[in-house]
Amino acid sequence: MAPSAISPISSPSTEKSLPSKSQDVDAMAAMAHRGKSLPLMPKFKTHAETRQWQLEHMAGAFRVFASEGYSEGISGHISVRDPEHADRFWINPLGVHFGMMRASDMICVNLDGDVIGGNVEGSINAAGFQIHSAVHRARSDVHAICHTHSVNGRAWSAFAKPLEMLNQDVCYFYNAHSVYSDYGGIANEASEGERIAASLGQGKAAILMNHGLLTVGKTVDEAAFLFCLMERSCGVQLAIEAAGLEKHYVSDEEAAYNFKMASTPECLYTEFQPHLRYEEHKCRGDYKS
Repeated sequence: MAPSAISPISSPSTEKSLPSKSQDVDAMAAMAHRGKSLPLMPKFKTHAETRQWQLEHMAGAFRVFASEGYSEGISGHISVRDPEHADRFWINPLGVHFGMMRASDMICVNLDGDVIGGNVEGSINAAGFQIHSAVHRARSDVHAICHTHSVNGRAWSAFAKPLEMLNQDVCYFYNAHSVYSDYGGIANEASEGERIAASLGQGKAAILMNHGLLTVGKTVDEAAFLFCLMERSCGVQLAIEAAGLEKHYVSDEEAAYNFKMASTPECLYTEFQPHLRYEEHKCRGDYKS
């Protein structure tokens, strides 16, 4: 019997080689070896189309947060700056569980707290407004903000210490996160929100002592992925501290390289898409309505 035909294997000289760290490689191009490039963030022709897409992804992010166990009573909020009006942002209504959030639930407010549109019958978290409005005022480059009282984030925040570069993934926060160590109680006053915004500075995230975590991004997808990653990183750090063994740190050089290659807005947007698609699969896109 004749042997079965076997597809020829390309010689090493014809293979697409992986980029070396010495090369100036585009971060998105480096994520996929061979095959099609990963999809970039979509662009729309109208503000209305962009707005609807943002609200759908915002609601989807809440569904992911619910699956991750970040819900805690009426605490926690995500905001997204309106694509047409820079002085307005969308935020979740008070008292709706993350796992039930829909795009149509979101409320549009201006930086003074006036309800402008969306779910005008809903109420918003007063402390949430103070935090989000202060960050949106301070950072015109920020389009989305995430904050919840997640378990590991609250636990690590009690130490008022930044995360250490102890593994590859936490390097996404290398020199890009801060600690707000002046806890002023529930942020019902503008001054507390302003202090949190000042502590965040130009970073991607902040650990709020005795409170929780806050992340920001160019898209809600970026901010949401960073939040999930920071929460897990706090859990990893807590486990390492509990072990009490000698730590081995990622070097500054390697941490800086990891940050450059993996922590761009485009990469972080892409990182969140599997989580979002899984939620869409589970609820058949219910959150988009």
